[in-house]
Amino acid sequence: MNKFTNLFWVAIWIGIVFVGWGVIFPENLNEVMMTLRNSVLDQFGWFYQLIVSLFFIVGIFIAMSKYGKIKLGDDDDTPEYSTATWFAMLFSAGMGVGLLFWGVSEPVAHYSNPPFGEPNTIKSANKGLEYTYLHWGFHAWGIYAIVGLGLAYYKFKKKLPGMMSATLYPLLGSRVNGPIGYVVDIISVFATLFGVTIALGIGASQINSGLNYLMGIPVNFPTQLGIMGITAILFIYSASSGLSKGIKYLSNANLILAVLLFFSFLFLGPTQFMLETFTSTFGSYVQNLPSMGLRFAPFTEEDNQWVKDWTIFYWAWFISWTPFVSTFIARVSKGRTVREFVTAVIIAPTIVCTLWFGVFGSAGLYFDLVQGMDVSGKSLETALFYVYDQLPLSGFLSIISLILIFTFFVTSGDSATFVLGMQTSNGSLNPPFFVKFSWGIIMTAIAAILMGTGGLDGLQAATIISGLPLSFILLGTVVGLFKSFSQELRD
Repeated sequence: MNKFTNLFWVAIWIGIVFVGWGVIFPENLNEVMMTLRNSVLDQFGWFYQLIVSLFFIVGIFIAMSKYGKIKLGDDDDTPEYSTATWFAMLFSAGMGVGLLFWGVSEPVAHYSNPPFGEPNTIKSANKGLEYTYLHWGFHAWGIYAIVGLGLAYYKFKKKLPGMMSATLYPLLGSRVNGPIGYVVDIISVFATLFGVTIALGIGASQINSGLNYLMGIPVNFPTQLGIMGITAILFIYSASSGLSKGIKYLSNANLILAVLLFFSFLFLGPTQFMLETFTSTFGSYVQNLPSMGLRFAPFTEEDNQWVKDWTIFYWAWFISWTPFVSTFIARVSKGRTVREFVTAVIIAPTIVCTLWFGVFGSAGLYFDLVQGMDVSGKSLETALFYVYDQLPLSGFLSIISLILIFTFFVTSGDSATFVLGMQTSNGSLNPPFFVKFSWGIIMTAIAAILMGTGGLDGLQAATIISGLPLSFILLGTVVGLFKSFSQELRD
């Protein structure tokens, strides 16, 4: 049994043991997860703030430097996918479900519970949007860009396995094939698992809420479990057909539906208000980016806890997603230059994400702050559908949103099973169906266990915990990249 066959079975058995723990001792699992979560937030929040800002700065530097001309592949390689399809695939894997879930609810949540200052004011409305941009903008995509760059470079330029351990080769040499590399890859696998489960959880909960709004289907865990089961079947089937069929077609469909929903919402809602609000708040976000990205409030316990509950949670979530999203982005980016890759991955999705939140979030704020409707009093899952009720063609918007949530849900799932298959098959670009099938089952089971024992808080706890050890690996990736790029230009 070689290393990578062994890696697959060890990781699978660890996953099975975790599921068994949740089934047999659910309260104990939830208690342990929450204790670890609080410890990480209290002791390492500052660390998350610093390294995420570092990744963004390093990404911009690399794109603008002499390293930008290096190609991710052989000199005569050309991109495998068109630019439009490439963008659709990386975007669907990265932020899809989150945009629908948080589009209205996060800015409104910050408006009623702001990072600082008085709630339910014009100032808190502006800050609500600015901090939402922070959470989904340059910093988040900077993480994916750096790690994806390392994976693509070592896979396509240096012909190393597409594994997280390979990104440490410049630092560890052949030792990446030993116990150290083994541990790195196991950590990456479970960071991916826990990072993706939160997307599955929020997707299932919002589909459930939408069905409740439209059809009166009860909002409860058994319904959400059924939704996860149905989507698991679909994303496993989609992943089995490979990138060029299922995932590619679903990603393009997601992009088309998202554009349709965005412009429908923009023109049916308070268009001028939304665009003016986006323009002013985006400008403030860019102006205050450094201070917002490093903000803590150690002298004010309530404000400091807000940073931990929101900003630090997001950084931990996105770090835990890096083996998943970055591996997937790297896989579809062969033939791109370093400059093209980093620029596209950081800037293009940030513009789309901030524009999305600027439109959807400002609409929620308009109906709450200007029209006096209690949008902020709605749950995170239902705020979107409540805003739709205030617009013409609300049924059409709700149906399109449910379809889009569902397709994003499936796309995230099939991309994750594909990446987990790569991570446990020596970086194979076409992992065996049995491997992808196994991870689809384990991933769905872990999402169900965490939802059943702790709800969304349980999913968040697993994400925050798994992100910490992975963050140290990512720092090694950054150092290794500079060493490799310098050697590349000297040769």
